[in-house]
Amino acid sequence: MAAKPKIPLRERKYARTKLALVNAAIQRLEATPMEEITVNSLCDDVEISEATFFNYFSKKGDLLDYYVQLWTLEIAWKIRSSGQTGAAAIDALFATAAQQFQQHPGLMGEVLARLARLREKPSPQPIGRAERHRAFEKVINEENASEIEALDVSGLDAVLVPALQQAINKGDLPGNTHVPTAMLGLVSLFYGIPLLLRMSNPDAIPISYRQQLAIFWQGMRAASQRG
Repeated sequence: MAAKPKIPLRERKYARTKLALVNAAIQRLEATPMEEITVNSLCDDVEISEATFFNYFSKKGDLLDYYVQLWTLEIAWKIRSSGQTGAAAIDALFATAAQQFQQHPGLMGEVLARLARLREKPSPQPIGRAERHRAFEKVINEENASEIEALDVSGLDAVLVPALQQAINKGDLPGNTHVPTAMLGLVSLFYGIPLLLRMSNPDAIPISYRQQLAIFWQGMRAASQRG
């Protein structure tokens, strides 16, 4: 098999600066609300001009949308690497997310707040090869590069819907399970539990996820049997 062409230097520089801006925002968000962080301060952190910033993001809030895409890619990659499918994959997804909510409560609080304010789902930005290689540089190699490059960037749905279908196919859930209803319940748990516990007791998020997922799976099986 012919080797893939090397990523051009220009694309690699673009990815390096774009991800540096995201990382600068992540660092600041742990102590400062997004509304108080200026574009100028982020540019100072990365040593670029404000004009250059807008070559990467049309507005400051787009940083959070882009971060969510990267985070979803990371979750998708970890689940794929684990080899888990169906309900086990969804349980693993929640466990991975719980770690992020614990480690970065300020950042994830801003993500939740932005999702609540948006009037429509943000359109996913394309994430090129160079950005994926830069974001996954600690784990990427010749064997997994193609998989990482092909990961879907459309959001949490791209991870949950296939896993739910796998759960049905494997018998984790009854065959008549209504996937949109299951999705609604899972997304409610995914965002609702951190929203309630993020500030008061973030260490309780992992166990609360596990408890509520156990109840959710039991409820979905019971509801499908009644239906």
